[in-house]
This record gives sequence, structure tokens and C-alpha cells, in this order.
Amino acid sequence: MTMTTALERVVRRAADRRAEASQRCSLCGSAIAPTHRHLLDKAKDTLLCVCYACSVLFNRDAASEGHYRLVPERRVRLTGVEPAILGVPVGLAFFVKQDDGTVVAHYPSPAGATRWEADIDAWTTVAQRCAELDAMAVDVEALLVNSRQGDGVAWLVPIDDCYRLVALIRREWRGLSGGSTVWPAVEAFFAGLVDTRRPAHR
Repeated sequence: MTMTTALERVVRRAADRRAEASQRCSLCGSAIAPTHRHLLDKAKDTLLCVCYACSVLFNRDAASEGHYRLVPERRVRLTGVEPAILGVPVGLAFFVKQDDGTVVAHYPSPAGATRWEADIDAWTTVAQRCAELDAMAVDVEALLVNSRQGDGVAWLVPIDDCYRLVALIRREWRGLSGGSTVWPAVEAFFAGLVDTRRPAHR
């Protein structure tokens, strides 16, 4: 065995150990699969990876009204949603309902997600035309819109999808306009969304 081969094996083992250590439940420390559920930590506004057993504990209304909230899994392609009514000045945005009835809008950007409070009258107008938005879960679901190609595309998605989109844009963005890879990556992200039509956890 050459020195180079031995070094490569050591590096691979170290990488495997780091990957294994990172795939642990944030609550109980159990190993979790690459595909797993998330909890929203309300106090820190961050997502936590959780194992199946811990996700079951929070898959109830009473459990999800406190510090932690289980992120739903449904994704629904919406029709009749007009981003212009919501005053979206850029091609991408997502909207999240709050406990107090307000709606916070976020713009994914290379610096993260810029946020501002959406016009509640405009939101009410849009939600009245779309039953899924009217029943959207607080904090853990979002209206995600993409109007870069002219015809607005709208989805009801789990909030962790929006986190993934923000991370993708930060990773792929180059220069002032984004470069040649970010927008194809964004379109691939939307193309990969699958309509599940499953009931939301509310």
C-alpha cells in the first residue's frame, strides 16, 4: 500500500465519522436516517433534526404549541395565487404565518433571507381564494412563489424546503447577478418538488 493510498483511506474514514456524528437526533442523540423529520425551535428560530420516535412525540396539536413545532411533510402545487397581489418585487419569496396573525415574507438572497412584514390585507385577499393557504400551519409551513419566468409558480411547502432553497442560493451565487449556476439550480429545485396532497399537521 502506498503512502498516498493510506492517507486517502484515513481521510475517508474521518469524513465518514463526521458524517455519522452529524446524523444524530438533536433531542435524544439517537442515530437517524439521511431522510428524517425536523422540529422548529421557536426560541432560536432554527431547525432541529429528529429521529422517528421523537417526531411522534411532537405529532400532536398540544405538543406542537410550545417551544418546539414539528415541521409537516406535505407539498401542494397551488393554483390561483398571484404573486403581484402580495407585492413581491423579486422573483423568489416565501411567506410564513405567525402566532399573532401577521405574515412574514422572506426573500432568499446570497446573504441569507431578507424579511419584512407582508401586507395583511393583500394576504387575506390571496388566502380567501386558496383554501390551502387559509389552513396553512403557523411557523412551519410556507407559501413559496417563483415568478422569475413570468408565469408565477406557487407551492405550499414545509419550512425546511425554504431553508434548503436559501442555502442553495448562498452556495451557488456568484458575482452581482448570481452567475451561470444559481438560477438553473433554483429551477431544478422547483422541478424536484412533488405534490403530496397529504393532510397538514396543524
